[in-house]
Amino acid sequence: MRIVSLCPSNTEIAAYLGLTNQLVGVDDYSDWPGEVKNLPKVGPDLSIDMDKVEALQPDVILASLSVPGMEKNIEKLKARSLPYIVSSPNSLDDVRRDLLHIGDACGQYKKAQTVVSRMDHIVSDYKQKAANCKPIRVYWEWWPKPAYSPGGANWLTTISRLAGAQNVLENRSEASCQVTWEEIKQLNPDHICLAWVGILTEKVKPELLYKREGWPSMTALRERNIHVLEESLYCRPSPRLIIGLQKLAYRLHPDVFPNPNNKDPLFIEH
Repeated sequence: MRIVSLCPSNTEIAAYLGLTNQLVGVDDYSDWPGEVKNLPKVGPDLSIDMDKVEALQPDVILASLSVPGMEKNIEKLKARSLPYIVSSPNSLDDVRRDLLHIGDACGQYKKAQTVVSRMDHIVSDYKQKAANCKPIRVYWEWWPKPAYSPGGANWLTTISRLAGAQNVLENRSEASCQVTWEEIKQLNPDHICLAWVGILTEKVKPELLYKREGWPSMTALRERNIHVLEESLYCRPSPRLIIGLQKLAYRLHPDVFPNPNNKDPLFIEH
């Protein structure tokens, strides 16, 4: 098959299904696995160049609605009668579903089942371990100004629970919430996780938190519980979220969770 992926999470799902060698084009932000960096680029995920997509003569296009604004990609695909499937993930269960959906559409359903089975095993194990933890209250920051954070419907709420933590915004029904710094100050989280979308960890500046009004008195800042995390392991709805889970759980509760090795627990060598 000739496959084009329009967002990083779908590119990553394709890799877990052993389909990397069938990818003929990806969006500008797809960077894992490393070999996709050499593929033709069809533009940023919110502004895909459909002429480039069509020129690649794909058998199937992996589209997504994971970010507001991607709807226009679907409209343009429909207008050109290009073959596509679309994912719309918010939760960890949605990622599981997308693996099976894309696997089925691309002739790799058995591999998808194997990846999902491994994923389910780890989730079950971490759920049991998390039951032995006193939950740590965590504020996740996806973007600093205006501040955006995952709400209850987002995969990071589940990841938090599995890591022995509690998203301070888990009672918000949205998958993504705009919040004010004052709201977060009042919630007074124990820990803060910075995973700024599209920003490399070395470019994130945790010292800026101390300049926000009233924040230096917050528990997380007083106790220096600020974590700069790899956004690719927390902000993309792909199986790599499980790597993020393992790293976060060990960081928060090293006495309960194992120190993860560098091996991807879900990836199947093809």
